[in-house]
Amino acid sequence: MANTSSAKKAVRKMARKTVINKSRRSLVRSKLRSVEDAIASGDKEAAQTALKQAEPAMMRAVSNGVFHLNTGARKISRLNKRVKAIDA
Repeated sequence: MANTSSAKKAVRKMARKTVINKSRRSLVRSKLRSVEDAIASGDKEAAQTALKQAEPAMMRAVSNGVFHLNTGARKISRLNKRVKAIDA
């Protein structure tokens, strides 16, 4: 348990940020899952539409510090590659 007043405040701040980051992470995962589902169904139009919604959500999470920049870029790149490969 925190002993100093500054440590207690830090614990309170972390608790608030944890809730916010959890909701942001959940939103991004939902968007990525919709892209995965569209890819699995083989529907290129739906996959492209879902990817256009997932990419800004992922990059917003990156800018908010929920994900690392390289993680976001890697995930979007791999999904984009898989969406392009649907017709091939």
